Amino acid sequence: MTPSKSAASASSKRPTKSARKGKTGAAPPAETPKLPPVQHALVPTHEVLSPEESATILKQLETPPERLPKILFDDPGLQTDPKYRSVAESAEGARSLLGRLVRVRRPSPTAGEAAVYRVMVGGASLREE
Repeated sequence: MTPSKSAASASSKRPTKSARKGKTGAAPPAETPKLPPVQHALVPTHEVLSPEESATILKQLETPPERLPKILFDDPGLQTDPKYRSVAESAEGARSLLGRLVRVRRPSPTAGEAAVYRVMVGGASLREE
């Protein structure tokens, strides 16, 4: 014989609201300090290229800049480039860097080092100004 529905539902009762809230009285876990993004070992180096270098790379790749992946001008990874930091802190700011290429170098198990290129674009914080 199979057990009736009422017997099956009685054995699988849901816990009460107070039991579901999980109030155990334990203290919340302590927050671990976070590293700034540019100091993390997994952040690849970024290099903002000059307008001349950007034009040369685009010619070598035989592609228009619209076809390349984008990177926001305030991306934290860009802080790995000292040139970017000096320009971003200047009076011109990051607006002068829009449209330039950024070379991102990552370690590669097969090639040793892989370089990818991105086009610097503005973001929401740039539109607010």
